[in-house]
Amino acid sequence: MLKRIFDFVFSLIGLIILSPLFFVISLLIIFDSKGGVFYIQKRIGKNFKDFGIIKFRTMRPDSDKRGLLTVGGRDSRITKAGYFLRKYKLDELPQLINVFKGEMSFVGPRPEVKKYVDLYNEEQKKVLMVKPGITDNASIEFSNENEILGKYADAEKAYIEIVMPAKLNLNLNYINQQNFINDMKIIFKTIFKILN
Repeated sequence: MLKRIFDFVFSLIGLIILSPLFFVISLLIIFDSKGGVFYIQKRIGKNFKDFGIIKFRTMRPDSDKRGLLTVGGRDSRITKAGYFLRKYKLDELPQLINVFKGEMSFVGPRPEVKKYVDLYNEEQKKVLMVKPGITDNASIEFSNENEILGKYADAEKAYIEIVMPAKLNLNLNYINQQNFINDMKIIFKTIFKILN
């Protein structure tokens, strides 16, 4: 209950305070490339319920048809504005709307697309027992995921066999230890990581 109150109050405050920044980013995206301001992708949330995760669009339209993973430091599908937004995680800010609506929390396992959720074993499926989040320990640990995947000839295979299991292990550990204090630690670690 405390977590939901925190999520509701601070997502609302965040949306109000950041609304001028949302406006500026929207203009940047509009003038930089064709397409909408937001990118909404279906992800799997708590109890296997799907929802539309909201991000600022950082890729050219229909880029997801060429693959769901972003590989390497300079993926050609990413727009000029998109590189800047991704670098400082500004593309993630619209997820405050998901948090406000109760589909996500500030802290929790990052929601995955169905294609990869279908590959979870029974133990890994436990991450779907809690609400997904904007950030988690896996996001901090694998903040350079694009570069990691860029080192492999088959990036998707590397994601499925190496990166995804490692991230899920971190998420399972989080679930076993989750409390408000740990959530606050993760939030501050995330901010520190972005600023660095």
